[in-house]
Amino acid sequence: MSGRQLLILVLAFVLVSVTGGLIVAGMAVPLTGVARAATESAAELTDVPTDEFLPDRVSQSSFVYAADGSVLATVSAKNRVVVPLEDISEPMREAVVAIEDERFYEHGGVDPQAIVRAGINNLSGEDTQGASTLTQQYVKNALIDQAAWSDDPFAAIEAREGTMERKLREAAIAVSVEQEMTKDEILEGYLNVAPFGPRVYGVEAAAQHYFSKSAAELDVVEAATIAGITRSPSALDPTRHPQAAQDRRDVVLAKMLELGDISRSEHDDAVAAPVPETLDITPVELGCQSAEDAAFFCGYVVDEILSNPAFGASEDERGDLLYRGGLSITTTLDPTMQEAAEQQLADKLPSDDGSGLDAAVVSVEPGTGRILAMAQNVPYGVEEGATSINYAAGPARGASRGMQPGSTFKPFVLAEWLMEGHTLDEYVDADNIARYSSDFDSSCTSVDIGSEAWSPANTEGAAGGSVTVREATEQSANTAFVDMATQLDLCGIRDTAWDMGFRPTLSSDGTALAEPTKEDVQVTPSMVLGTQNTSPLQMSAAYATLASNGTYCDPVAIDQVSMADGTHIDLPSNNCDPSALPADVSATVVDAMQGVLTEGSASGNGLDGGRPAAGKTGTSQLSAQTWFVGFTAEVSTAVWVGEVSGDTPHLDVTVGGVRMQPLYGSSVAAPLWKDYMDAALGGTPVTDLP
Repeated sequence: MSGRQLLILVLAFVLVSVTGGLIVAGMAVPLTGVARAATESAAELTDVPTDEFLPDRVSQSSFVYAADGSVLATVSAKNRVVVPLEDISEPMREAVVAIEDERFYEHGGVDPQAIVRAGINNLSGEDTQGASTLTQQYVKNALIDQAAWSDDPFAAIEAREGTMERKLREAAIAVSVEQEMTKDEILEGYLNVAPFGPRVYGVEAAAQHYFSKSAAELDVVEAATIAGITRSPSALDPTRHPQAAQDRRDVVLAKMLELGDISRSEHDDAVAAPVPETLDITPVELGCQSAEDAAFFCGYVVDEILSNPAFGASEDERGDLLYRGGLSITTTLDPTMQEAAEQQLADKLPSDDGSGLDAAVVSVEPGTGRILAMAQNVPYGVEEGATSINYAAGPARGASRGMQPGSTFKPFVLAEWLMEGHTLDEYVDADNIARYSSDFDSSCTSVDIGSEAWSPANTEGAAGGSVTVREATEQSANTAFVDMATQLDLCGIRDTAWDMGFRPTLSSDGTALAEPTKEDVQVTPSMVLGTQNTSPLQMSAAYATLASNGTYCDPVAIDQVSMADGTHIDLPSNNCDPSALPADVSATVVDAMQGVLTEGSASGNGLDGGRPAAGKTGTSQLSAQTWFVGFTAEVSTAVWVGEVSGDTPHLDVTVGGVRMQPLYGSSVAAPLWKDYMDAALGGTPVTDLP
């Protein structure tokens, strides 16, 4: 038998003997039976792995940051921030050692003196005492944490239960840990893993919660308060039970005085301070709801990490990484633009204004796909009057089924018109003409709109007769674009729309599309009027293709992800395609769309200072959904106003005291877009569009 095995055997015997009451019970259990039980238990414990107890294995919080480094949210299974021992104040270290294990630097993981003292004390009827060392407590908490990592509730229960087997295993592992880790490493591990209040783990989280400072800044009073909590994290929580917490704090201070950690004057000054007066509480807020106005964007980021294989091979692995891995997630969100979006929604379309209208604003950076702002007028949550649906995103990242884009689809048709060799100056027929299947060409599928004639009318535009394509674009004339479609390949429209970034959110049978393909884009004459659902985010990204002279990039919400040890995770590509649209075609479409803001359906909504901008209004059937999507060289923004189900017509609605019969894209969405863009870009350099 090795020396270590012998030590564990003797330890097991002592523990069983003392806990079993043999010292005063007259050997009520035969000694040979106890020895046999101890031997059998010890034999199972002589090969205990210790690598799982290293401090960097501790579950800790992940932080989501805006692009400027400000914290958006803490995402965690446990509110914990792991810090090295040198970042924990000396009073904090001394307070924990004093109250939990004054012989910490003398024993080898288990303290025989404490075991015997506690056994005699407990059996003599005095107040119950424990004999667990800091090392044993570190082991216990690490076992509980590892059970959570492994999603093993039974292991967590075993780590907490008061059985002899658990105590023996804990003691044996403590001996092993002492052989492989220094005292400072063990103390660091304990200070990072132990509970210091309800939903508060580790001294850094405790310092931030109770005193709004780092663990490195804790003084004697604050350290003694925190050190006292861990005995009973709920009952001694100073925010709920200040007197109990103060009594316990004073016990810690007395022990520190006894051990010479503090002077008499320091002790007396400390106990004279009422606990409530020393607190500076920062509420524990875990999850995206704490991101407040940016909660929907935060949810988008969380969904991205949980669903993207770049962050782990399985959803469980990705969840562990996010909720326990201590990630630092730097996102693309621009706080200034986010605040401007929220303010405009609150001013123009608060959720309780009586109109019943929902609304969303989302901005994307041209040429990169970085999401700069994402807001909506209905708050984040599950309570009445709130929603967990992200109106700006689609099924994969927001649980939304999307909305019909209406005439905001027309720039895709215009791009294909130019791709097939036509120009802005050609004349097309804007009259209401009956159309049949035979009037349309499609190289990839048959066209069947039934035997009945299709005679779409204009929604926003009042154009009629022979008009140029430029005029048709400015006035958003449905009839003119249908005439254009008769001269094009509908499959070409599909391909160009897809290349530019149009992504459907519903299939032809109404199925939500989390990962759409080009073949999911419906090829039908009505497509030119924007009848297939999509998301505001994707429309913003598609219009960014025009703002960047033909480069499409997938929307991205994350700039950088760092692990707890500082290493970076390779992020998924934004799949930028610089040839999504020929530059001359892109610039020509932009030229026509600039007229929408000066001469057309959104006239009067040009940006302050004459900043070059372009865009397009959109209104779906019965005004159920209305849009304005527009851009400058710096930012592309989609504004959607409607009703999220898409079933409610808005033919007579009052917004801000103004009656609208019906609601158009130019009614609310376009003015909101203008004011938001002016606020978001105010004071920034003016750049020409392509």
